[in-house]
Amino acid sequence: MKNKFFPDEEIEFDDLYFICYMIERVARHIHQRNRYVVNKIGKNELYRLISCAKSLHCENPLQVEQYWIDDYNLENGEFDIADVDIELAEIIPAATQIGKVYARLVRDTLNSHENYVDGIFRVYNNDICDVIDNYNCSAFYEPSYVIARAYQLGRF
Repeated sequence: MKNKFFPDEEIEFDDLYFICYMIERVARHIHQRNRYVVNKIGKNELYRLISCAKSLHCENPLQVEQYWIDDYNLENGEFDIADVDIELAEIIPAATQIGKVYARLVRDTLNSHENYVDGIFRVYNNDICDVIDNYNCSAFYEPSYVIARAYQLGRF
């Protein structure tokens, strides 16, 4: 995938990871599901953001989070990812960990005719995300290939 602003530059996995990490941070902050953030931002803006990821990751993540919330008019919701059964989930994974899970899932399931932005939309709008985001189960701890296979099968 080519950078929107620098056509000679390729978008790399780290750029994808940064975007997935920020999607997770923003969704947690506003108590929404990740798909809400992805769909509200839209493909064109995600392409712009992933093209700027190398410079955005140098900024304070709290500022980037607030920019996204303000710029894309993201609204607060009722979904709290941290609302877990403490007996089943003693530790809630960090946004960095879940960002990596989603970035790997996008990369591992990418079709030859897709770019990273297409993959983000396809993955985040799949029902398997409801399982990955349920920290009462251990789906997010599974190895990348297991999560990719579950995605392709439509279930864990």
